[in-house]
This record gives sequence, structure tokens and C-alpha cells, in this order.
Amino acid sequence: MILVRHGQSEFNVHFAKTRQDPGIADPSLTDEGRRQAAQAAEVVRAFDIRHVMASPFTRALQTAEIIAGALKLPVEIEPLVHEHAAFVCDIGTPASELGKRWPGWRFDHLPERWWPEAEEEHEMLSRCERFRDRMATAEFYDHTVIVSHWGFIRGLTGLRVTNGAVVRVAKQGEAELLHPLEAALS
Repeated sequence: MILVRHGQSEFNVHFAKTRQDPGIADPSLTDEGRRQAAQAAEVVRAFDIRHVMASPFTRALQTAEIIAGALKLPVEIEPLVHEHAAFVCDIGTPASELGKRWPGWRFDHLPERWWPEAEEEHEMLSRCERFRDRMATAEFYDHTVIVSHWGFIRGLTGLRVTNGAVVRVAKQGEAELLHPLEAALS
């Protein structure tokens, strides 16, 4: 499977400058974030991708929309791959509102308030394990791209990656950074 960290969000811009939470709930992508998503789409185009999954956070959905559009594929919303709720940006948007923003996508399997109420490092690692187990038996493992977040990707692979990073994960668990090559900060 291929993991993509969402493109740069409004939160990422402010946090990179100040190292303080700017208090932006469920931020959108910046122009740079959209460019990073388009670059990630070009990287994953080299693989036989037939399935796109995304976290329900807006920044991941916007990234997935760009990737899925380039690949001409639908997007499946996968709540297991959401972020670990460490900042205000990890306050999500209610499922009904997401359904209005992306009317062609299914959100009916999500509770209205699907994001965690508090930081959940241990729970996130449990979600990573459940997702890894689920994907290990999936017939589409080698043909799937998952748009997720820094914390989830770190929990699943051990890699600390930049926005727009693309990581291939073998069924045996080995992770290989595909783009950008300087993005791994293990």
C-alpha cells in the first residue's frame, strides 16, 4: 500500500513558524498543499492504484480529491487513519457537513462527531494495528493509496514525514519513502 501525508494546511504554515497551535479547527490546504497533493498524484500514478482511501479531516479529503481526480478513482472515507488529536486542527467537521461539501462521497458510516475528544496516542497506535491487520488481508493491498496524517503514518511506519510525502509499505511492514527523498526524519 501507499501512504500519502496530506498537503500543507493552514495549520502547518503557522505551526512551522511559531511552534504554537494557531487554533484552526479542521484546516484546509494552502496553495502549496494543493501543489504537494498534485506532486503526490504524479508519484502514485507510477503504481497500479485502483483504490483511494482518506481520513475524514478536510486537509486529507482535499488531498485525496486531487489524487483521486488525477487517477480517475472514487474515494473511500476511512476513519481509522485519522490524526491523533494533539492540536485544535484535529477537531473535525461533522459528517453531515462533510457530506454537503463532497456530495458524491459516502460519509454515512461515520458518527456525526467522529474525531476523538482528547489526545489519543495509545488509541492511535491501536488504530494503526487494526488498520495494518485489516489491510494485510485485503486483496487490494498493493493497489491502494491512503491519504493520512503525520501521527498516523509515524505510528504505522516509524517515519516522520513532511507534507505531501509518499511512502510505500510492504505487507511485511517495511516502509520506503518514495517522495520527497529528504522527507524522512526518523
